[in-house]
Amino acid sequence: MEFKKISVFGLGYIGLPTAAVIASRGIDVVGIDVSEQAVKTINAGKIHIVEPDLDIVVKAVVSMGKLRATLVPESADAFMIAVPTPFDAEHKPDLSYIEASAKAIGPVLEKGNLVILESTSPVGATEKLAEWLAQARPDLTFPQQHPDSIDVNIAHCPERVLPGHVLHELVSNDRIIGGLSDECALKAQALYEIFVKGECILTNSRTAELSKLTENAFRDVNIAFANELSMICDHLKINPWNLITLANRHPRVNILSPGPGVGGHCIAVDPWFIVDSAPEQAKLIKTARLVNDAKPHHVLNKIKAVADQFKRPVVLCMGLAFKADIDDLRESPAVEIVEALVAENVGTILAVEPNIKALPEQLAAKGVELVGLEEGLERANVLLVLVGHKPFKLLRQEHFMSKAMVDTCGLCGML
Repeated sequence: MEFKKISVFGLGYIGLPTAAVIASRGIDVVGIDVSEQAVKTINAGKIHIVEPDLDIVVKAVVSMGKLRATLVPESADAFMIAVPTPFDAEHKPDLSYIEASAKAIGPVLEKGNLVILESTSPVGATEKLAEWLAQARPDLTFPQQHPDSIDVNIAHCPERVLPGHVLHELVSNDRIIGGLSDECALKAQALYEIFVKGECILTNSRTAELSKLTENAFRDVNIAFANELSMICDHLKINPWNLITLANRHPRVNILSPGPGVGGHCIAVDPWFIVDSAPEQAKLIKTARLVNDAKPHHVLNKIKAVADQFKRPVVLCMGLAFKADIDDLRESPAVEIVEALVAENVGTILAVEPNIKALPEQLAAKGVELVGLEEGLERANVLLVLVGHKPFKLLRQEHFMSKAMVDTCGLCGML
């Protein structure tokens, strides 16, 4: 199958790098997004997210006319859906963004098209996508209707990249491709082999969906062990960083580093999709989620106890992103902790986040001040280290000598 034009729905942390990489292979790519600002930014050859070297690639492919962004869907040979899949207040998957994408794609679908769901999704989501497309285009045949005579091929290929290394991993990582039929999987494989140097492994859509959820649930369980261990250490007055370093000297032990919780749109979300699909069987996975979700409350109690030492506490919250050296605040435990500090009137709350230019509205509206690192260190009497950003690691011990401090990510051990 020849791909002359590819459409990518959702120009965020996965969609934009994917679109740029494909465009760099000489293929015409049109990106679709609901944000007019994102569309304008990309068409100007710039980016609206933080990802190393992405700005260089986007500028190049836009200037060559191989990538452009728009608000309005248009016809293409293949459609790649990379939209959010959040969960609701009861931890049930919200597929409304996928459904909206299906309805938007429907009018421009043509016989012979390929539709790929890249969004991390609960088991069965690709089948629902196919149903929504079939409802939108009853004149076309889909895999669930006529497996031997398919007009539109549909597959699931979950992203599996690390923020900060997306451009490299999009190309080098193996990809799991799950088709609604063998033919669907093969046609999706042909698309990914245009830019993926890793192995493209074929399976069915339900297995592909669960494979991505399994990867993140596995990591979540391991992080939960480290976070629970750190809370045990606090109770027993033992330094968790020293303990983990000693335990990891065992040749078959590799305990991860604890933190203030778990954030991001993958590890903090995906395990709940498994729990929702198999609540009676996913006991360990659910417990790990509960442990990690409880860690921010533990940190909050620690910082409140420290702040109580001061008549007028000024707390500098160091880092808001969900992990080091990125600008992504989605599901960030650091943001949750800062919001709780304000809600409980702990004192003056300052925040330093070197990867953003403005605070999210839910923090700015509550009186949190975004400051530079130097100003924050000068004004604060309490330091709360939430993320191990590179600028923080460049600090010296004397920066902390006169401050009360709660370190959630072992920064002091790195200095």
